[in-house]
Amino acid sequence: MTDIVDELKWRGLFAQSTDEDALRKALADGPVTYYCGFDPTAASLHVGHLVQVLTLRRLQQAGHKPLALVGGATGQIGDPRPTAERTLNDPEVIAEWVQRLRSQIEPFLSFEGENAAQMVNNLDWTAGMSAIEFLRDIGKHFRVNKMLTKDSVARRLESQEGISYTEFSYQLLQGMDFLELYRRHGCVIQQGGSDQWGNLTAGIDLIHRLHPEAQVHCYSTPLMVKSDGTKFGKSEGGAIWLDPEMTTPYAFYQFWLNTDDRDISTYMRILSFKSREELEELEKLTEERPQARTAQRALAEELTTLVHGADQCAAVINASKALFGQGDLADLDETTLAAALSELPRAEVTELGLVTDLFAEVGLVASKSAARRTVKEGGAYVNNVKVAAEDAVATEAELLHGRWLVLRRGKKNLAAIEVVAG
Repeated sequence: MTDIVDELKWRGLFAQSTDEDALRKALADGPVTYYCGFDPTAASLHVGHLVQVLTLRRLQQAGHKPLALVGGATGQIGDPRPTAERTLNDPEVIAEWVQRLRSQIEPFLSFEGENAAQMVNNLDWTAGMSAIEFLRDIGKHFRVNKMLTKDSVARRLESQEGISYTEFSYQLLQGMDFLELYRRHGCVIQQGGSDQWGNLTAGIDLIHRLHPEAQVHCYSTPLMVKSDGTKFGKSEGGAIWLDPEMTTPYAFYQFWLNTDDRDISTYMRILSFKSREELEELEKLTEERPQARTAQRALAEELTTLVHGADQCAAVINASKALFGQGDLADLDETTLAAALSELPRAEVTELGLVTDLFAEVGLVASKSAARRTVKEGGAYVNNVKVAAEDAVATEAELLHGRWLVLRRGKKNLAAIEVVAG
């Protein structure tokens, strides 16, 4: 067993707990069973969920037994958002999303050995419960005045939208989850984000009312926010998803590669499994040579491998190099190339013509005359091949996978041309 609390604190993964000394003792005396819940409110987890998924993994590596709960029941209600009611999804959709989230979480945990992980679904203990049973057996033990003080509820009460009884009741459901996992699996610790604190403590209070002798705990991780104040896990196009169909491995890799220097140390400590010594060395390199982006590359490679696998990570790295002339674009498979080009400025044409016209069409230069100057100065490339003549014409033989041309001006300015049917 390791002193996991100290490790979590060093990594910036410990915001608050119900009783830190008692939590430390429970973990030191372990192994213990602990859990974290994930609601299927979308078809995929996003990078914000990685904080919890990887923290589950850390505690398992420290010798403890994880329960990963995907909320087939709570997903039908939705944790109250700060500003407005959630849209309720059909139960059939939620059931499908439950399976998708399970398949995303499972690769991060080990399901073998004495502390083997287990996936659970809170629909198992709610589906057969009547409304009367829920109110008598669970609702009886909650006090409305205390529920009103929970942050998520208080914020909504102050808004014009207000809060429905459905979402107001969410904390009862999450509290019942902890109670059921305590009874069924001997689970004594719940983890979650700091914005979940009210829901986390609801479970503690419920267990103590029904089992006064129970020694149960919860702790939260801080919410990650970018140094510029924007929400972690967002790009210009929206959330960064773990599903490769929703966010390609290439875009996923680029998200981490483009991390602000001010944020990379925080992200590495929270998300990387490298040792303290390795992380401190990467932090030092960032300070000394920020332009090299050594830490960003290390984190991008580690997380892309964790989420999408080593082969996909290698393909993404090869694509990144090839785009900038450090590899053969023709060697890239169509899916990887399409993902890489989707991140670039692009234009669709029905037929090919002068290379200078294409440079102007896609916006790499301001005009056709500027394109000719670029060619004359030796700074124009098509598929990494320097354009030698101002009157050069692009040909179908140059098309990558029969569809694309990659145009480059100088070393770093890239764009793509896609030939489409007229």
